[in-house]
Amino acid sequence: MLQVSKLIPQARGLAPVLVRRAATLTLDWDVRQKSRFDAETSDGRRVGVFLPRGTLVRGGDVLLTQDGSLLRVVAAPQPVLRITACTDHHHGHSHDPAFDLMRAAYHLGNRHVPIELKPDHLKIEPDHVLADLLRAMHLNVVEVSESFEPEGGAYAAGHAHGTGDASHSHAHDPGDHGHDHGHGRGHHPHAHDHG
Repeated sequence: MLQVSKLIPQARGLAPVLVRRAATLTLDWDVRQKSRFDAETSDGRRVGVFLPRGTLVRGGDVLLTQDGSLLRVVAAPQPVLRITACTDHHHGHSHDPAFDLMRAAYHLGNRHVPIELKPDHLKIEPDHVLADLLRAMHLNVVEVSESFEPEGGAYAAGHAHGTGDASHSHAHDPGDHGHDHGHGRGHHPHAHDHG
C-alpha cells in the first residue's frame, strides 16, 4: 500500500497544472479529522495516510505519496444541516438575520459542535436535538448533501490550549512573581484570570 505522510495545505507552492492533473481522494469530514486512515484514490490505488496527530485535512489540500505523486483532497458531499436565518416577520417580532445566525453559532459553539461558518448560513452534522433547538430559535434547518469544512476552532484549539496553558502556568510559578511586583498587581495581564 502506498504511504502518505506529507500534507501540503491548499496546494501551496505547487504548480496549478500539477494539482489539476493529480488523482483525487474524496473524503468526508469523519475521515478528514483523523491523522491516520486508509483511502482509495480516484485512479483505484489504496493509500495509507499517516499524518502528524491533530492534522486536519481540508478540501483543496494536497497529499504527497512516498513515490512522489500528488493526491488532491476533495471534501465529499455528506449529509449536513444547513441553517439559515428566518427573514419572515409573521412571528410578531422582526428578525435580524445576521444576529440570529450569530446567536445560533454561539449556542452551537458552547456545545463544541463542529460548525462551518458562512456569511449567510451555518452547517453542522445532522442532529435532531440541535435541529429542534435551532427551529425553536426561529431558524430554518434543512438537511442537504454538501461538503463539510468546519472551523478549526474546537479541534485545533485542543492543541493550542495545551501549549497556551503551559505558558500561562509558568507566569504563576512562585519563582516568577518577583517580576510582577514592579507593575503593581492591577496592571498585570493575568490579574483578571484569578477571579
